[in-house]
Amino acid sequence: MHAMRAETFSGYEGLKLVDLPKPAVTDGKVLVRITAAGVTPLDHTILSGKFPHPLKEPLVLGNEGAGVVEEGGGTDFPVGSRVMFFGAYGAFEDGTYSEWVAVQKKDLCLIPDNVDDVSAAGIPVAYLTAQVALTLAGFRAGKTVLAPAIGGSIGNAVTQSARALGAKHAMSSTTNHAKAEQAKALGFNEVIDTSLEKLGDGVRRITSGYGADIVIDGIGGDVLSEALGALAVGGRVTTLGYSASRKTTIDVTNLIVPQASIRGLNMFAQPKAAITDAWKVIVSLLKSGAIKPIVGKTFPLIEAATALRYLVEGRPFGRVVLTI
Repeated sequence: MHAMRAETFSGYEGLKLVDLPKPAVTDGKVLVRITAAGVTPLDHTILSGKFPHPLKEPLVLGNEGAGVVEEGGGTDFPVGSRVMFFGAYGAFEDGTYSEWVAVQKKDLCLIPDNVDDVSAAGIPVAYLTAQVALTLAGFRAGKTVLAPAIGGSIGNAVTQSARALGAKHAMSSTTNHAKAEQAKALGFNEVIDTSLEKLGDGVRRITSGYGADIVIDGIGGDVLSEALGALAVGGRVTTLGYSASRKTTIDVTNLIVPQASIRGLNMFAQPKAAITDAWKVIVSLLKSGAIKPIVGKTFPLIEAATALRYLVEGRPFGRVVLTI
């Protein structure tokens, strides 16, 4: 089978097309023929040799995807079922930049009939992360939520999900004026254009001075620092990404004065029950049309390096997906 594999963790040039044996199905695993694979910032982090923990090379990248069950799914996932999934693939074992993957049955979710495979491939990481993060932050209807970086996977997913679940305000931001206009055209009505105003000022304007009860930050760097200054009393910040920078400066009074809190989120460390509960909410929202994944651009498998470069350097509005 064909796969795009990181022969070395040395950047884009380390990603090569290879022929590998079709994976064998063992107990607890399901053979899935991959039709589409999501491209994520994590893939770039791994390919660049910057993952926080040592990984073994060579490695087929890709930790989320969509496809069709070919073997081992039992009655829950019969042969021919369309499925999507996320897991340790592309990090601790070979991933979805491949024609077939042996997937842990516990990681699978049936794709709703109203969602196509390309869109489904970009759902698991973004929407599972969004739902788990919101739950851990104590979200309930009426809360005000900020997820910086509209257009990005986490910004889009958190904003859509929070709005669908009854947030009083579901806010995001962008440094790009054109992207702010694009967001509004797509129905994101509470986007702060930080080329025109500061993030904290935008949050206070939208919330009439109240602030953000919940911040889900997938960017890091200065954005995280600024978001801390936009918190409501008792506000909670969850940080889970660092595409802007791994380092930031925190004004501790932004936590002390409002008696706020900050926590990290590692999706690889979440218990199965949390993922199962999150999938139930996501599937319900997908079926109703309350949330809708946005795909910015697709690339064929062989152009995986180009797709990653486009994601990281082009900063598109919506997901980048490989078609297989």
